[in-house]
Amino acid sequence: MRTTYDFAPLWRSTIGFDRLFDLVDAAQQAGAEDNYPPCNVERLGEDRYQISLAVAGFSADEIAITAEQSVLTVEGRKSEKYQREFLYQGISSRPFKRQFNLADYVQVKGAAFDNGLLQIELVREVPEAMKPRRISIDGSSAPNVRQIDDKAA
Repeated sequence: MRTTYDFAPLWRSTIGFDRLFDLVDAAQQAGAEDNYPPCNVERLGEDRYQISLAVAGFSADEIAITAEQSVLTVEGRKSEKYQREFLYQGISSRPFKRQFNLADYVQVKGAAFDNGLLQIELVREVPEAMKPRRISIDGSSAPNVRQIDDKAA
């Protein structure tokens, strides 16, 4: 059973959240798509993440990783150099394309391929201009404040 959400009331009262609504719509549609190859998405720290894809049967040169704007794309295409005759084929070697939407300021720092796992390191690096900063308050007294004399009447 698929549930759809009506964002019309939110469109009337929010501005600048259209990308969020598009992501929710895309996530609903992605649920019906193929989830090959299987993957894990981990948080390693406050601003560090790792995506691990199980790409058994593929070599590093048969996989392409592309980061463009806020989308990370991992594609794999098996190059069959010679024809094989399988009696049973349980390890899939079909081409795949997995896409991950990245939040603002999340960047791909590197990728490693080890024992059939492709691991992609991600880091959120917020620019200094976007980080909250403390504003100091000057200690000088205002010129329009007069001190009342402590003379007894």
